[in-house]
Amino acid sequence: MSDFFLIAKIVSAYGKKGFLRITSFSDFPERFFNLEKVFIDFFDQKKKFIVEEIKKHKNFFTIKFKNFDSDSDVKILIDKDIFVSAEDSVKIPNGYFFVHDLIGSKVIRNGLLIGNIKDVLSFPANDVYVIVDLKGDEILLPAVKSLIKSFDPSDKILVLNSGEALFEDDEN
Repeated sequence: MSDFFLIAKIVSAYGKKGFLRITSFSDFPERFFNLEKVFIDFFDQKKKFIVEEIKKHKNFFTIKFKNFDSDSDVKILIDKDIFVSAEDSVKIPNGYFFVHDLIGSKVIRNGLLIGNIKDVLSFPANDVYVIVDLKGDEILLPAVKSLIKSFDPSDKILVLNSGEALFEDDEN
């Protein structure tokens, strides 16, 4: 399991006082208001940044870091990803999982390996797991409780209920 979780990307400077416009990757946008520190990757090392202020605009957030007070100060941060430590990650209810927990998980049905989860697609009704089977074909599985017997995020194993239908992706 990773020590850091990606939550946003810095897309541009915002104004002249050191604010940065960010794109959120979080399903919990309110999380930004509780951030005290974040990490940004420089040459494969995570560097800690102290969050001074967060502002919500109509459809995006801006962030200001301590000691970054002008648009020239923040130029080096543009296009960088923002991470939080595992201890600062959002805690989610039982039965819910982060996409990064699901990606790469083995999918088992009736004791047999079906394949691995390659992606999770978000739709209004429910998410859909994209599973690559043993032949390399994609199978689409609606992420609904009735189809899933159990999921172990530490071992990355998703067990399906017996006899449930799997749907191959016809676009391949």
